[in-house]
Amino acid sequence: MSHTLVIGATGTTGRRTTAALAAAGHLVRAGSRRATRLPGTEPVRFDWYDPATFGPALAETDRVYLVPPPGDPDPAAVMLPFLREARAAGLRRAVLLSSSAIPEGGPGVGAVHRRLPDLFDEWAVLRPSWFMQNFTGTHAHARSIREDGVILTAAGTGRIGFVDADDIAAVAVHALTDDRALHADLVLTGPQTLGHDDIAAVLTEVSGRRVAHRHLTYEQLRDRLAAQMPLEFATMLAGMDRAIAQGAEDRITDTVQRLTGRPPNSFREVAQRELGRHG
Repeated sequence: MSHTLVIGATGTTGRRTTAALAAAGHLVRAGSRRATRLPGTEPVRFDWYDPATFGPALAETDRVYLVPPPGDPDPAAVMLPFLREARAAGLRRAVLLSSSAIPEGGPGVGAVHRRLPDLFDEWAVLRPSWFMQNFTGTHAHARSIREDGVILTAAGTGRIGFVDADDIAAVAVHALTDDRALHADLVLTGPQTLGHDDIAAVLTEVSGRRVAHRHLTYEQLRDRLAAQMPLEFATMLAGMDRAIAQGAEDRITDTVQRLTGRPPNSFREVAQRELGRHG
């Protein structure tokens, strides 16, 4: 029987997608740099920067969940050679994780998005809005909340349809396993748009500890990020915040409801689920 390869199986959406596939009885190869063992799966070593890992990971695989290499401003350089090898190996279906902020043909993973329909008969591109888990997990926002009680953005009062990573995984499972391929570019959001001031208020209420949103300028945020990552990537991230401030992410879609049959989770629900036990 053929397997589903999940690349980035230990990441925010990969771990959830892997668990949901295994729980539904699908054969899963969990790809990660350390071949980490995850319940109900076959661990395989996968490293975007080591093409020697591609062939073994693709063995007995007919579909793949693609999580781009994090922090790489030009993921197409490593992803497209893998995808060509995957097609040659008989892979039929590819589901790509992109971002609501990056259209087909846009910067970064947008170049991979553009090529996917040419490479595979069956495909889907998931373009989630910003993750709710950015405020509860290992993201820089979650660290600054834990350490300093602040969220630092250049997004101003711009609103975002923040989405639960559990809901992204539920759509990913549908896209990977449904009898009919989706052949679609899917923007995923939660049930409402929220500004970072709203996020801070919910976190304060749920955790019992004051959280504030500190408004930075585009330049302040870019320079802060550039101390931790390449300037090109820092500029791109700060630019995304500037776009949010201008209304680029102020939208909601019905994609989660339409494909999973249930409404997407709210930020309050996610905060209570992931932080309430610590509050």
